Amino acid sequence: MKRTRVALALALAPFVLLTGCGNTTAPAAPSAAPPAAATTDSSTAAPTPSTAVPTGSPSTPPRDGLKPPTSTKEVEVKRTADGSALVTGARFAEHEGFDRVVIDLKGNAPGYSVRWVPELVQDGSGDPIDVKGGAYLQVTITPANAHSDSGSTTWSGGPVFQAELGNVQNVVKTGDFEGMVGVGIVLDHKAAFRVLEQKNPQRLIVDVAH
Repeated sequence: MKRTRVALALALAPFVLLTGCGNTTAPAAPSAAPPAAATTDSSTAAPTPSTAVPTGSPSTPPRDGLKPPTSTKEVEVKRTADGSALVTGARFAEHEGFDRVVIDLKGNAPGYSVRWVPELVQDGSGDPIDVKGGAYLQVTITPANAHSDSGSTTWSGGPVFQAELGNVQNVVKTGDFEGMVGVGIVLDHKAAFRVLEQKNPQRLIVDVAH
């Protein structure tokens, strides 16, 4: 009886050993999860290009983000400079709620005044300038010239520059006389304004509400 049990045990031993080895060496089932390298990290994803907003076109906010002016009070800044500033031109554009007139300058920052006048006249002679509007702002810049030491003009064109903006109708060169340069702003109607000074490049800015 003992010999029969031993023989049966020896006969079953190889089957047990083979079955054990099969469980330990079988290949692992493939994982359903993607490899780590395939995961997208939103912090390193390429940014979405922003939509470009055109600038300089009518009725667009100015780059400095200013709102329309609110005061009609006249402005005067007195300044003594070594040498005169040169006026090299004037530019204008319509923005959201106001028009902007930019007077380009070279040299030292001059003094200036911005006043309401009943009409625009030629500096020196006092002759009326033939422009029609509902209101007029006279900008006087001093000490300043619109010509070089040799007498060549530094502000060409004009004297009347047609604007036809929301309120500013024309910009007028009213004179270049005895260290003063005059710039007239013809408006459709009287409205609030402000005066700004900016540098690099140097310029004087007059904003007028619509």
